[in-house]
Amino acid sequence: MKLKTLKELRKGWQLYALFLLPLLYIIIFKYVPMYGAQIAFKEFNVTKGITGSPWVGFGQFERFFRSHEFWRLLKNTLSISFYTLLASFPFPIALALGLNYVRNRRFKNTVQMVTYAPYFISLVVLVGLLLQFLDPRTGMINTVLGWAGLGPYHFMAKASWFQSIYVWSNVWQNTGFSCIIYLAALSGIDPALHEAAVMDGATKVQRMRHIDLPGIMPIAVILLILNTGQMMETGFEKILLMQNSLNLRSSEVIDTYVYKVGLVSQAMNFSYATAIGLFKSVIGFILLLVVNQTAKKLKQESLW
Repeated sequence: MKLKTLKELRKGWQLYALFLLPLLYIIIFKYVPMYGAQIAFKEFNVTKGITGSPWVGFGQFERFFRSHEFWRLLKNTLSISFYTLLASFPFPIALALGLNYVRNRRFKNTVQMVTYAPYFISLVVLVGLLLQFLDPRTGMINTVLGWAGLGPYHFMAKASWFQSIYVWSNVWQNTGFSCIIYLAALSGIDPALHEAAVMDGATKVQRMRHIDLPGIMPIAVILLILNTGQMMETGFEKILLMQNSLNLRSSEVIDTYVYKVGLVSQAMNFSYATAIGLFKSVIGFILLLVVNQTAKKLKQESLW
C-alpha cells in the first residue's frame, strides 16, 4: 500500500508541488495564527505572554455583550453587509447577460474596459475621489446641484448618507470585474439551446430567462453562499478612510472598533479586541452554514 502511494506521488509530483505552495500559505497564515486566538479567553499580559496570562473564560465576551456599543456595532455591521449584498449581487449578472448579447466587438471591449477599470483603483485613491466629488464647496456633485438651485450638501457629514455612499461606490468599483465569472459561465452554455430557441421564435429576453439564467444559476448560488460567509467582513480599510466624527453613528462597525480598541487606544486591550474579532468570525461561520444548508434544501448547488 505504501509502495503504491509512493509511486502515485512520484507520478504526479508536479501537481503536488503546485499544491504545496497554497497549502503552506493556508497553514502558515491561516491556521498557525489561530494559536493566538486563545487570548480572547485570557487577561493577556505582554510580559507574561500567551501561555502565562491568566484565564478569564468568557469574561471578555460578556464585557462586549454588556457594553453600550454592542447593539450599535452589530446593527451597523449587518446593515452595511446586507445592503452591500443586495445591491451588488444582481448588477454583475445583469451586466454579463447584456454583454453576452452584444455583437459589436469594439463596443463590447470598450464597455468591458470601462467597467473593469474601477476595480484596479486603490482604495485610498477611490476614497480621495469620493471626498473630492462630494466636497460641499468645490465638489462636482454639489456644483451640479447648485446649477439646479439645490444644496450645497455636506454628504460625508450626514450619518444617514454614509452607508449609501459606501455601498454604491462599492457597486461602481466591483461590478465590472465581478461579472467576469458570469461571462465565463455563459460561454459554457451549449449554443444549440440558443439556436433551437431562435428557431422557435424566442426573444432575447426569453432566452435570458429560460436558458442563460438557469445556466449560470449554480455559479450564482455558490457565489452567494461565499459572499454570505464574508458578510461580517465589511471592508475595514474603506470604512476607516471614509469615517469622520460626524458620520461615526452609522459608520462604526466591528472591524473599525476592534482596530481602535486593540491598537489605537492607549490601553491597547488585546484580549478584548480578540474576543470581539472572534465573535465576528463565529457569526460569519454560522451565516455560511445556514445559507449553505438552505441552498441544499432548495435543491441548489452548495459548498458541501
